[in-house]
Amino acid sequence: MRDYHSPGYLVIWLSFLAAILLYIFPWPKQLLLFQPSWLLLIMIYWIVSLPYLVNIGTGFIIGFIIDLLYGSTLGIHALAFSVVAYLVAQNFCQFNRIKLYQQVIVVIGFSWVADIIIYFIELLFIRIAFFAEHIWNGLINGIVWPWLYLLMKRICNRFSVL
Repeated sequence: MRDYHSPGYLVIWLSFLAAILLYIFPWPKQLLLFQPSWLLLIMIYWIVSLPYLVNIGTGFIIGFIIDLLYGSTLGIHALAFSVVAYLVAQNFCQFNRIKLYQQVIVVIGFSWVADIIIYFIELLFIRIAFFAEHIWNGLINGIVWPWLYLLMKRICNRFSVL
């Protein structure tokens, strides 16, 4: 039986809380285009690192929280994050074996999958137009990934999570 009060769980949930705070932190209008998807990146990291603790259900919950925070149609981000969580969970062994610069390309792909799902569902419901931010978001996530990955690795080593 797992101990849900261990420091590992605390670090995981605190990292998600920090990502939520970064997600809702107000950015200047000129920089909104360059805002990474912190929750998606943290979710990808934890699924790759601990797939038996963070999984598709976690992706659904995190996506649902984003839907609530942004006031979007409930379930859009939950579906997108669940699909990405599934794809990451299916490929976490290969993901761990590739080099960091190759992981960047894969993270960009995962980010674009989430953005495409969100875009097409919103297109069905509210008829939005396509903007360059749908492409930029994945690229920004790819730029942020190496630093986030190394930071989270250091945090995991410091608190003996892995």
